[in-house]
Amino acid sequence: MSLSGRPSNIGTRFHNYLYDELGLDFVYKAFTTTDLPAAIAGIRALGIRGCGVSMPFKEDCIEHVDVVHPSASAIDSVNTIVNNDGELHAYNTDYQAVADLLHRAELAPELTAAVAGSGGMAKAVVAALRDSGFQTVTVVARNESTGTALARTYGFEWRSDLGVARPQLLINATPVGMADGPDADALPFPEAAVAAADAVFDVVAAPSDTPLIRAARSLSKPAITGAQVIALQAAEQFTLYTGVRLTDEQIRRASEFSRA
Repeated sequence: MSLSGRPSNIGTRFHNYLYDELGLDFVYKAFTTTDLPAAIAGIRALGIRGCGVSMPFKEDCIEHVDVVHPSASAIDSVNTIVNNDGELHAYNTDYQAVADLLHRAELAPELTAAVAGSGGMAKAVVAALRDSGFQTVTVVARNESTGTALARTYGFEWRSDLGVARPQLLINATPVGMADGPDADALPFPEAAVAAADAVFDVVAAPSDTPLIRAARSLSKPAITGAQVIALQAAEQFTLYTGVRLTDEQIRRASEFSRA
């Protein structure tokens, strides 16, 4: 199952496609909740094998699990809960997905970067940038408290807005551009900043062609999408739930099916 403030069918279709193909006795469902403690207690009480966790629950769920693994404790953010005989284990597969995509795109750590957002996904992004060798990173967040805390934790700087700065790599880790959201048609960065950037990265999974991605592609700039992030992190979740390691081809086909 998954818990999300705005549930979608992408994860359910990805997992269920592979459960069916591999003949595994699992089913994946998406839910939202107004009572997070009770929802997580239900995982334990009902013997549910695991749970994906999305915004806005990634941080608040930590106090309700039993074991927090390094991938989650390092950034105080959870995107996966696994139920091992009633003991709830918390992980974060977003971090590894972001780090892998930065590496695959051959983005030089010498690039200056700006990350919009200061929530759970932004933590995964900033940590991945730091651990990938990036040294000049700005956290752009309207919330000064969470923005400065995130930036200081990883040795970077905070700004309330990008202003006239023109980083070479722009990464959106906010809901701006999310389908059916209040800012579905908006850009998370000024148009001039997008035009000046060398590459963009948007973690918003639906749609995959967010306003930021469309703007970058119209300018022939390299762009990493949230669809790529969600496919890689879902594949790691799949392994945590089932013990089965997926091939790149299986991930590709499941990702395509999840968006068909």
